[in-house]
Parts: sequence; C-alpha cells; structure tokens
Amino acid sequence: MGRMKTFRLAAVTLCAAISIGFAMQQHDARGKRAGSLQVAQIQDTSSAGLPPLPLDRTATARLPEPQLQLAAAVAEPAITPATLPAETEARPADCAVSMSARTGAGAMVTLQIDAPCFASERVTIHHNGLMFTEVTQPDGTLRIEVPALSESALFIAAFANGAGATASAEVPALPFYDRVALQWRGESGLALHASEFGAADEDAGHVWAASTGDLTRTARGEGGFLTRLGDSASPEARLAEVYTFPAAAATKAGAVALTIEAEITASNCGQALEAQTLERRVGGSLRARDLTLSMPDCSAAGDFLVLKNLLEDLKIAAK
Repeated sequence: MGRMKTFRLAAVTLCAAISIGFAMQQHDARGKRAGSLQVAQIQDTSSAGLPPLPLDRTATARLPEPQLQLAAAVAEPAITPATLPAETEARPADCAVSMSARTGAGAMVTLQIDAPCFASERVTIHHNGLMFTEVTQPDGTLRIEVPALSESALFIAAFANGAGATASAEVPALPFYDRVALQWRGESGLALHASEFGAADEDAGHVWAASTGDLTRTARGEGGFLTRLGDSASPEARLAEVYTFPAAAATKAGAVALTIEAEITASNCGQALEAQTLERRVGGSLRARDLTLSMPDCSAAGDFLVLKNLLEDLKIAAK
C-alpha cells in the first residue's frame, strides 16, 4: 500500500516536470514570436513601402541616413572643376589704329586705315593744312584717295577720343601739277569751279563737283580733275574740294579760270561763312588763305553767289 502511494507520487512528479518543461518551451517560443511581431509592426507603421527587415538585422539599420546627406547636399552644392568655365579671364580687344599710304597716278596717295574699335566712327584727316572728316566702315576700315600737297607727304588720322595713326609717302610727280583746294565746315553751300581754256558750263572743260573730270584726260595733258573729300552726311563735318591740273604736261596753252560759288540756303543765309584756300603751283610752294563770306538774307534763298576774284587763274603753257 505504501509502495503504491510512492509510485503514484513519482508518476505525478514526473508528469508535473514534463508539463512544466513543455510550458517553458512554449513560453519562450511565444516570447520570440512576440518580439518579431513587434519589429514587423514598427516597420509597417513607419515605412510601409519598404520590404520587412530580416530577423537578424537591428532596427537601427533602417534609419534614413541618405536623406540627411541629401538635405546637406541641397543646402551647399559641391562645385566640381567640370562646372567652372574653361577660361574666365577676359582678353582686351586689340584697339590699335594703323594707317598706310601708297602713292598712285596723278600725284594721289591712297590711305588705308584699320581701326577695329572705331566702327562707323568719324575720323579727321590732316595733311599740310588740309583737313576733312570721313566715317569708317562698320568693320572699322577706311580707304580714300587724297591729293598730295607736298613731295614728302605726311598724313594724320585722328579720332574724337585722341586715338589715331600717321603715315607718309613720297610723291615725286607732284612738281608737275598745279593744285588748288577749297575747304570749309558744315553746310556752307560752297563749291570750287574750274573753266579750262574758256570752257562753258556744259563743256567737258568745266570741272566741278557735278563733272569732276578723270585721270585719263589728265594723263594725256588735256585737262584736270576735281577730288571731293569728306562725308557731307556727318553734322559739322570738315569738307574739301581739290582741283588738279597737269601744268607741266599740258598739250594746250591758255588759262584756267578758278571761281568759288556759294548757294544761298536756309542754313547759311544771313550768316558769315568761313573757308580757306590752299594753292600750290608748278615751281612754287604751298600758300594758304583764309576767307570770310557774308551771305545775303534768307529772301535770296536758292540763288548763287559767284566769287571770281578770290583765286588767281592758272596760267598754262603748252609743253
């Protein structure tokens, strides 16, 4: 009877031990599953679009560190050499003005001006008292032909800001020509006329701005030519007209009558016009003379004044 109690007590004890062990295992398993569910719930709440983390990774690995780095990059963008321009130093343009002079037929000199920083700019040409205003081309160049007034001819080109250039040329043929110039400033209405050997107004021997003659006649010793200098479209421009006759090679003897005409206009009527003449005759030196002309009142607008005694006629001897 005592052994039966002992046997039952041992069996009950063994079953209790087995039950306790099984209960502990179940409790541990439920604890682990509960921990996994908690991690999954945190993930699903904070980052629904991301896949669940593996069970062996910690939650700190899911902190959004790249987002913090991106915010810093937006606030202070990094500058790399590739974003810098290849050359940042500005190079100044070459604004040097140059001028060349080349002697041609008829004791003329061709001037070539190159002024890259003076496109469509006024420039004044000076030569032995002769002055006239021209305007450069849109590329800053200018090419003009100028009657020389000295055998060793010096030319000066001057812009309004003081920039300019000089050029010189030898003109050995100049002593064979008579040369007379009339120069003025602005809209004066002045014009130089030459009547060769008694030529009438419509004859080829009447040389003036509307009938300038040509170098072909001059080369044959038959007559002279007129050169008009300056850009009349520019306000207050200096203008000049130069008459040239081949006195040393003339085929005909006689006289060339030189006159100055002045058209009375609304811009010069009732005013005093100032002008200047420059004369160089065969065997002589250059002479300059200042002129002051009193224009009639504006009621005479459209008429012409013919001034015959301001210039001495040219005396031509045949060769």
